[in-house]
Amino acid sequence: MTENTTNGISRRGFLGLGALVAAGATAALSGCAPKGSGEAMATTGAEAPAAADWLGAAPEIADIARTEDTDFLIVGAGTAGMTAALTAQEAGLDFIICEKNGTVQETREYVGAVDSAYQKQMGVEVDKPKLLNELTRYASGKCNQEVIRVWLDESGECLDWMDSKMQAAEKQCVVDLVNEHPTGGTDYYLPTLQHVWLTPYTPPMRNDVFASLIEEAGNPVRFGWELVRLVEADGVVTGAIFNTEEGYVQVNAKDTLIATGGYPANPVMMSALSPAALACCTASSFAPNDTGDGIKAAIWAGAVKELEASPMIFDRGAVAPGVDCGYTSEGEGAMLPGGIFQENIGSQPFMKVNRHGKRFVNESMPYDFMCNAAAQQPGGVWCQVFDANAPEDILRFDTIGCSAFAKQMMAVGMPIDEFCAVALDAGCMVKADTIEGLADAMGFAGADKEAFLEQVERYNAQFDAQIDDDFGKEAFRLSALRTAPFYGCWFGGSLLTTLDGIRINKHCQALNEAGEVVEGLYVAGDASGSFFSGNYPEYIVGVASGRSSTQGRHVARYLAGEIA
Repeated sequence: MTENTTNGISRRGFLGLGALVAAGATAALSGCAPKGSGEAMATTGAEAPAAADWLGAAPEIADIARTEDTDFLIVGAGTAGMTAALTAQEAGLDFIICEKNGTVQETREYVGAVDSAYQKQMGVEVDKPKLLNELTRYASGKCNQEVIRVWLDESGECLDWMDSKMQAAEKQCVVDLVNEHPTGGTDYYLPTLQHVWLTPYTPPMRNDVFASLIEEAGNPVRFGWELVRLVEADGVVTGAIFNTEEGYVQVNAKDTLIATGGYPANPVMMSALSPAALACCTASSFAPNDTGDGIKAAIWAGAVKELEASPMIFDRGAVAPGVDCGYTSEGEGAMLPGGIFQENIGSQPFMKVNRHGKRFVNESMPYDFMCNAAAQQPGGVWCQVFDANAPEDILRFDTIGCSAFAKQMMAVGMPIDEFCAVALDAGCMVKADTIEGLADAMGFAGADKEAFLEQVERYNAQFDAQIDDDFGKEAFRLSALRTAPFYGCWFGGSLLTTLDGIRINKHCQALNEAGEVVEGLYVAGDASGSFFSGNYPEYIVGVASGRSSTQGRHVARYLAGEIA
């Protein structure tokens, strides 16, 4: 039997992807506690910092088991770190790469690049000045345009270089074409940027490929090496100290790259630095090892962090009725209440209402815009409602980015119950034979239930008229609520990562408060700042992963003298 396919990917392949994502979610939620507890570490003797003191003091290490020397020390085996390591290997640099966990970190399989060979073959042209200024506008000018230009100017070369490795691993690259149409009642610049190796999230993934190549060359990742602090004197970083199985090991290095990710898995830092994100999040889809270690170490060494938070939040945090956004406890063990990694259908622009049963926003907007708008509503959550015609609606909505996964599944005939099976099985999403029955299941009662039923009627009338005269949503993203069964689910945001790290210059050199270079210290990826501010520009698809990859490669090439 011939499988149905879309863009060269079979339904079976997509189902396999869904299973892998679900498995990855379970692993991410269960996690593994990093080796090396605080009590194993000698301190200055001062009292432990209060919970609100997210930074604390740099630990003093009593005993160093041994020391090593290298030219280039890379801390973190994720998107930026692995790219830096493989580039360093090919450039002949003497380097060491360390990772606190037991494997390379999750590979973000979708990469945004400009001027790749694939784009050139397809005749895709990206307006670099326009994109530069679009990213700057998204950041309200709180960014460094020279840092952004490194991605604009070098990401194509970086993508082509990565592709040569992935092709050798029998992974084929495709480009995600963007349909240009107004979104959210306005015009966004939607360039074609995103590249992905098929089938995504199916081994071997990019970081696995890079790790194998590094190991084959005799310089494998040192797993189980947890960063304790950097070695610094007179404003110059000369290496780092790690907690390992053999005790504390000091690595002396001419140059050190921090590529340890953001701080989404550190509740103390999140509460202190990004409270607005917690006010609109119900679920977590971050890497549990992203606890801000590298950011804190860089600050202890004299670097400065961005002042404003830049969380990456997707509108997919499915929860049961009555659940509010925010942590359910306090301190280092605080957790968000949602148990589902991400419910993808939350990003579709179906009708969404607050706890009083009323629409409150144009539902056709970037992921975090929806979450931020909901933060102004009771509990910070919203209820999304759709009917049996959802597959046809989703195809018509034609969303972009990873929300287009729903469109791809509908195109190959996946039943909506199968697509939403995780939330349905968990009881977060419910379906009913009548709208009134759905209202009851979603927890609407009294005046709120009456308002909800009236809102459904009004929304149906707006669909018939093809005009959203309340919030200006595009006509092609309106939908009717008339065909049973009816579906409903409460949502908040799902926290992926943070992007407000250490300020850097175009070469990823860490900066101090005076804007001067902290000698010997580089920072790339989510541990760095200077690129985003306030949020993640979701419609510029793949830019975060593309930025991290390009920065890691840039640092290694810069140290090798390949870049002036």
